[in-house]
Amino acid sequence: MGVRSILMIAGLCVAPKMMSAQAGSVTFIDSAAVSAAFARGAPLVEVAAYKVHASRREGPGRAEVHVLDTDIIHVLSGTATLVTGGAVVAGQTTAPGEIRGDSVDGGTVQMIRPGDVIIVPNGVPHWFKQVSTPFLYYVVKVTDRRST
Repeated sequence: MGVRSILMIAGLCVAPKMMSAQAGSVTFIDSAAVSAAFARGAPLVEVAAYKVHASRREGPGRAEVHVLDTDIIHVLSGTATLVTGGAVVAGQTTAPGEIRGDSVDGGTVQMIRPGDVIIVPNGVPHWFKQVSTPFLYYVVKVTDRRST
């Protein structure tokens, strides 16, 4: 019996790429499902108040600003050069509350490695300028609903 079948029997709704949690309920994600999510980099849970992503980077990313989401990052493997603060270069709104750009001008440069936890408050530009591969990390995105 597959993980999806077990979760369906347990009464949880599982989408192919993410699991939806219900308010007040406990969400259990089997280790096989977590491993599969890290293999491609995918959300594990996305609800109105928070998101949990099994993130994977094979190279540098675009600069990001989340207007409502605070990112809580826990590095599992690999290393990265993370730039926080400063200003996004060539920033454009890509979705409601989400800005992406080419890079970050200025800011604080930090080498991050397994075991590190980084908290990037909403509204703060951040950019994975350089990564070793694969770079795996959990991101918990806590949404500030006071701004909506």
